[in-house]
Order: sequence, then C-alpha cells, then structure tokens
Amino acid sequence: MNKRAYPSDLTDQQWSIIEPMLPPAKSGGRRRSVELRAVVNGIFYLSRSGCAWRLLPQEFPPWSTVYHDYRHWRRDGTWEKIHDALREQVRHQAGRTAQPSAGVIDSQTVKTTEKGGFVVNDAGKKIKGRKRHLLVDTLGLLLIVVVHAGNLQDRDGALSVLARAEDKFPGSAQ
Repeated sequence: MNKRAYPSDLTDQQWSIIEPMLPPAKSGGRRRSVELRAVVNGIFYLSRSGCAWRLLPQEFPPWSTVYHDYRHWRRDGTWEKIHDALREQVRHQAGRTAQPSAGVIDSQTVKTTEKGGFVVNDAGKKIKGRKRHLLVDTLGLLLIVVVHAGNLQDRDGALSVLARAEDKFPGSAQ
C-alpha cells in the first residue's frame, strides 16, 4: 500500500532534526513495530486537521499507538525538549542568544464549547471557553503557555505564567 503524503508530514530535513530528540526504544520486551516518523506524522496530522484520535487515516499507525506515544512524550517532557531546542535554533539563526533576555505576556480567549464552561467577561466579550496566557520572546516565539478557566482575570493568569517562567528560567523574574 502506498502511503499518501499529507501537508503536515515532516520533510526529510525536518525529520533529521527531530529524530535524535525522540526517546530510544525500551530495552527488553517486543521490538518497536512502527516507524517513529509515521507516529510523529500522525500526531502532526491530528494536530493540523483537528480530527479525533480514532479518525486518524489508515496510512498512519493505529490511533492507539500514535496516542500512546504522544501521551508518553507529553508526560516525559519530550515535546517540551523538542520545542525548546527548535526555538533555540531559530534564535541562533536570527543572530540572538539561545535564551531570551526579555519577553511579553498576553492572553487569548478561546471558545471551547456551546455547553458548559465559564462565560468569559473579557472587555465586554461573552464567550464560553478558556483563556491561554502566553509568554513569548521578542521574536514572538513561545516560551510558556498556561491554560486557565475563562473567568480568571489576566493579572492572576500573568502571575502563574511568571511563576512557570521562574521555574524554567531561574532568575528571570528579577
């Protein structure tokens, strides 16, 4: 069966950058039966298309395998490690130091559902959803994101972003 290429699939160059950052197969037990590149492409397809895990096209590994790896990598910090390494590469290419010396905090209200959820009263908006509080560097690259209930005030969200920034970048809140 020929694999169909999707716009969300990694190029060979992109894969060569990400592959070394993925955790190796565990020793013992069954051998890995799927290609990690196919798993990562499945995760990117799902993220880009917004489909449900169980609706992942058959060209990808089984949805349960893709979900398991995604969840494991989220919990063990693999995704954050990849994100941070890529951000540092972009900053280096832009002639900047790897770690930023300044950042900007902002919030974004996101509609999540018609039912349930808090009604956000943000500058007159009445939206049922969540708030994302973000810290970005001067290039606009993401440093920290914290998701809150929609009724949280921005000043309180900013405090939690600053606390996470202090954990990730010690001495940054000075």
